[in-house]
Amino acid sequence: MRTSLDPRSPATAPLVLRFDDNALLSQLYGEYDHNLIRIEQEIGVHVNSRGNEVAITGPSDQVGIARDVLTGLYDQLKRGLPVDRGEVDGVIRMACEAYQAGLEPDIATPEIVKTPRRHIQARSLTQAAYLRAQRESELVIGTGPAGTGKTYLAVAIAASMLASGMIDRIILSRPAVEAGERLGFLPGDLKEKVDPYLRPLYDALHDMMPADAVAKGLETEQIEIAPLAFMRGRTLSNAFVILDEAQNTTPVQMKMFLTRLGENSRMVVTGDLSQIDLPPHTASGLKAAINVLDGVSGVRLVRFSDVDVVRNPLVTRIVQAYAAADARTSSEEGGQA
Repeated sequence: MRTSLDPRSPATAPLVLRFDDNALLSQLYGEYDHNLIRIEQEIGVHVNSRGNEVAITGPSDQVGIARDVLTGLYDQLKRGLPVDRGEVDGVIRMACEAYQAGLEPDIATPEIVKTPRRHIQARSLTQAAYLRAQRESELVIGTGPAGTGKTYLAVAIAASMLASGMIDRIILSRPAVEAGERLGFLPGDLKEKVDPYLRPLYDALHDMMPADAVAKGLETEQIEIAPLAFMRGRTLSNAFVILDEAQNTTPVQMKMFLTRLGENSRMVVTGDLSQIDLPPHTASGLKAAINVLDGVSGVRLVRFSDVDVVRNPLVTRIVQAYAAADARTSSEEGGQA
């Protein structure tokens, strides 16, 4: 996750931060000062704590970023928000991104989604933009590599809106089989055929809602999880509708799905254009939708990149390695043409 910063920026005298609530310091510093060590490793500064004071030493730019991270985390603790390893890494990432983009950091008031089970917080500037887009727009298209939170954050917004009464139901869908939805080749009834392909959506729901609430919602159809093929002919009103793995739809399927949107509904479409599993020479509905709908009023397009990966840091390096390999392949093929 480490962000590239200029180590040649001039060093400054130690910057000393003082915190007035000693009860929060153990959470701020982390067990065995783990959070402070993490800040040192990722930003490139030296952090020394003594009582309620923290001294930061290093190049001036990095010191400023570390200051923003520590004050941001402290403000979150004062608001009763948790600060764990993931939150620390997220705040570091956002502060570094803001610095590199020349933006004022807004990590003291992060984009947060309150779901029945937990609070979900943006861990990158793109994630923050994605959450805002879902609150403000009727249709959001999120594209990018695995591990960037495209589906997870959409389910979080859906669970939050359902709990607050803003919508009546959640509808989650994805192509049931990567190419062609050939459900008949799988054993069992329809539910047993479909469930393996929709498991990531179930997992996200159980992160946001108590298990009994999920079970009751599925039983009463307040929560519906269905393959894309079953969307035809429906009008989806008062609902939050999510289409996952949309890169594996055809343009005809995508148009059919998008035109299901009814009154007082929100729709989120997610996918990774680098993982299209359609048969050769079959166009991707996600790619077509991006080209057709870009700039249309009421539609927001959010593009994630490998820097937004919030899983194990190794996942980021894997995504970057594959992107580099694809670029080399494309260059070689272009040279042979």
